[in-house]
Amino acid sequence: MNEFFSAISKALSPYYTEMSIMLMATILVVYGDIINGHVKRLLAPYHFTIRISLFVVLCAFGYGALTLYGAPFLKHVIAYLPWQYQGAGFVAAFMMIGFLAERRRYI
Repeated sequence: MNEFFSAISKALSPYYTEMSIMLMATILVVYGDIINGHVKRLLAPYHFTIRISLFVVLCAFGYGALTLYGAPFLKHVIAYLPWQYQGAGFVAAFMMIGFLAERRRYI
């Protein structure tokens, strides 16, 4: 079984950086509406132009920063797994996000 997990890790290891970006983007797609809902409630009492400006700042810079800094964090978290399980860790993380998306009726 370790050979199987090692083969997965060996095949996926050149792509861990890209996979962590994909994982972060997937998390933001699945949970972005919750973030937007909180921001919408927070900005409700303000003027229209302020709401639009802050929403653009959130989408452009907030989600960009979450992707830029969250992806290396996810890669760092996966790096805590033993080497032979890191590839399977990425696969399991994507499966878990898929399961959570299913529970939120995104699929």
